[in-house]
Amino acid sequence: QVQLVESGGGLVQPGGSLRLSCAPSGSIFSINAMGWYRQAPGQQRELVARITIGGSTNYADSVKGRFTISRDYAKNTVYLQVNSLKLEDTAVYYCNADVLSRYGLLDYWGQGTQVTVSS
Repeated sequence: QVQLVESGGGLVQPGGSLRLSCAPSGSIFSINAMGWYRQAPGQQRELVARITIGGSTNYADSVKGRFTISRDYAKNTVYLQVNSLKLEDTAVYYCNADVLSRYGLLDYWGQGTQVTVSS
C-alpha cells in the first residue's frame, strides 16, 4: 500500500522559516504532479503550491515570493520551503501526489503536518 509521509511542521514565530518534506512509502513506479495544500480551522482546503513532473510550478497568490516548492526526482520527495511566515499561514499542510504504482495511477494525500505561526 502506498502512503505519503510528511515531516517538517512545527511552531515558529512570525518571519520564521520551515521546510516541509513529503515522500511516498511503499513500492511505486513513478510520480506525476506533486503539491502542497493547507487547511486552516473553519476554512476549506486550498492549494498552496504544485509542481509537475516537468518541474513547472504554480503558487497561491498569498504565498508567492515567500514559499518555494521543489522536488528530488531520485528520492521521489517534494519539499516546501516556507519563509517569512505570517500568522495567517497557520494551518495543517497536506501533501498530494499522483502516484503510479501496481495499484494504478491514483491520487494520494498525506496525513497532514501542523504549521503554527505564533509570537
